[in-house]
Amino acid sequence: MDDYIPIAALNQYAYCPHRCWRMFCLGGFIDNQYTIEGTSLHDRVHTVGENQREEIWQIRAIWLKSDQYHLIGKADLIESGNGRWYPVEYKRGHVGEFENDALQVCAQALCLEAMTGKPVTLGYLYYAQSHQRQPVEISTELRQKTIAIIEKVRHLLETGDMPPAIYSSRCQGCSLYEQCLPKAADKVKRYREA
Repeated sequence: MDDYIPIAALNQYAYCPHRCWRMFCLGGFIDNQYTIEGTSLHDRVHTVGENQREEIWQIRAIWLKSDQYHLIGKADLIESGNGRWYPVEYKRGHVGEFENDALQVCAQALCLEAMTGKPVTLGYLYYAQSHQRQPVEISTELRQKTIAIIEKVRHLLETGDMPPAIYSSRCQGCSLYEQCLPKAADKVKRYREA
């Protein structure tokens, strides 16, 4: 299982390749208020168990795996109803503005398909602050993007090559901002090119 890619790494890479490198190659992670809130949410969600809610069977904190894609990770919630399976990923905050969360749900769907032998065409993102479930269509396009990210993460983990720290609006609130200092890295790069 050493060569299996954590599903969470896909989310981090799609958000910021440099952040993914720091977390999964360097093993460096620092908490801030957002990561602590997220950890607290997942601690509550990851209470192992199952229950029946009307026509829906729910399984919490189950490990997912795909040998085809060499993926592994823990799902927050898997639901089954009417012969269909779908993953539900919990996130802190409001409805996401970036695609990284949808890629994570798609990766869970790929694993769920491998484990159940049934197609998974829908997943959900549940945002704790807004108490909203956002459907994620597991489309051909999303699958292709997810598989492309899997390959990029595999390459990153195999080579350990550091992606550049690039400043963007995503840096605001990032717990690793003080480690990568993307604005400073950009200034140094421009200085060297001058």
